[in-house]
Amino acid sequence: MAPDEPATAAATAGTECLNCGEPLAVPRPRFCPVCGQETNLRPPRLGEFLQQFGGAYFATEGALWRTLKLLLFKPGELTRQYLGGRRKHYVLPLRLYLTISLAVLLLLRVVAAVTIEAPGAIELQGAEPASLQLDLGVGRAGLQDGVFFCTDLPGWLCRRIQRRIDVEPKLFAREVEQFGLRFVAHLGGAMFLLLPAFALGLQLVYRNRRLRYTEHLVFALHVHAFWFVMLALVMTDLPWLSSLAALAVPVYTLLAMRVVYGGRWGPRLLRAALVSVLYGLTLGLALSGVAVVALLG
Repeated sequence: MAPDEPATAAATAGTECLNCGEPLAVPRPRFCPVCGQETNLRPPRLGEFLQQFGGAYFATEGALWRTLKLLLFKPGELTRQYLGGRRKHYVLPLRLYLTISLAVLLLLRVVAAVTIEAPGAIELQGAEPASLQLDLGVGRAGLQDGVFFCTDLPGWLCRRIQRRIDVEPKLFAREVEQFGLRFVAHLGGAMFLLLPAFALGLQLVYRNRRLRYTEHLVFALHVHAFWFVMLALVMTDLPWLSSLAALAVPVYTLLAMRVVYGGRWGPRLLRAALVSVLYGLTLGLALSGVAVVALLG
């Protein structure tokens, strides 16, 4: 192609495949018989960009809606379909998890940003703040009537927080306001790293099922995707909806375990309790780490 020749002209002309150079028959076939690329190339339309972005989500067969229907209303069925080899008409587990988690985390970031700008936020224009509290989950630190306090946190972290308050209390007050925003920014990565831990817990309690670790990971991806949807509902201003979503998490997980792993209710409850304890400890450590990173960041 000449340097000043329009690229689109080269993309639509010629008797060879532009990808692999294979000579094309006459009349020109729609696809190259060697590499499979389309032979009639042209600048993509806006609709085609959107279709590429959506991929399998918004295909004509409704893969996304079919997947969400199973995920939300038939606990464990989506995992059973996938492990049973019926995968073509559903969004793949990792893609589904990433889509839902990113959407919910984006929503949480918006909520956190709106909260920062809402009336009643810490006023930075007047005197130094006399009372200020930062809750890191495992402990708290801040000012109470002008006196610094730090409970249930490592000494090095308490000293660092105190130095930041001593240097510029107003700046630290603003950091407390923005703590939620930074926390959400790091939450997605932490939750993604916790998926293998959850799958490992399942493998430990279901050793007699002879399932591969990756099969447990599929279940973990689907369950966590549901949990993220419930997290979005918990964040609403409707107490009844928040309570219902919080209750749905353990109920859904137990029902999903019944569908995927089978077994009697007694052993299933015991296994669920063991996984919950192991995962809860890991989750607590991870969230504490996220809180510290958000504070120090």
